[in-house]
Amino acid sequence: MTDPRILVDADACPVKDQIYKVAYRTGVPVTIVSNSHLRVPDHPLITRIVVSDGFDAADDWIAEKAAADAVVVTADILLADRCLKAGAAVIGPNGRPFTNASIGAAVATRAIMADLRAGGDVIGGPAPFSKVDRSRFLSALDEALGRIRRQRG
Repeated sequence: MTDPRILVDADACPVKDQIYKVAYRTGVPVTIVSNSHLRVPDHPLITRIVVSDGFDAADDWIAEKAAADAVVVTADILLADRCLKAGAAVIGPNGRPFTNASIGAAVATRAIMADLRAGGDVIGGPAPFSKVDRSRFLSALDEALGRIRRQRG
C-alpha cells in the first residue's frame, strides 16, 4: 500500500482550507478535482485537476483514482458509494463518514428524495454548515489518515 492521499470533490466543498491545513501538518498530498478553475495554494502537496464540464466528469476522475490509500472528501452519495467499492475511506464535508454499513441507506434515501422532488413535493435541503461540522470533519479526516497509516504498518 502506498502513502495516504486525499482526493477532494471540490466544486462545492466548504472545507478546502481545512484540508490544506491537514495536508501541511501531515505531509499528505491533496488532489483538488473540479469542473472549473478553482484557486488552490501554490504548494507541492496540492494538485489541481480541472476536468471537462461533462456530467459526472469530476466524479468519474475521482472514482477511477480511489483506492485503499485514499481518503475521498465528497457530499455526493453516489460518488461515495463508488469510492467505498474501490476501497477508499470516504468523508462528507460535515465530517460524517460514509461506510459500507451506511451507504445503502444513504443511496435509498437519496432516491426517495429525488422521487419526491420529481413529483413536485417541496422538501428542505441540508442543514446549514456549522462550526461543529467543520470540527467533526477535521477529526474524521485525522482518524481516516491515521487508519490508512496503521494499515500500511
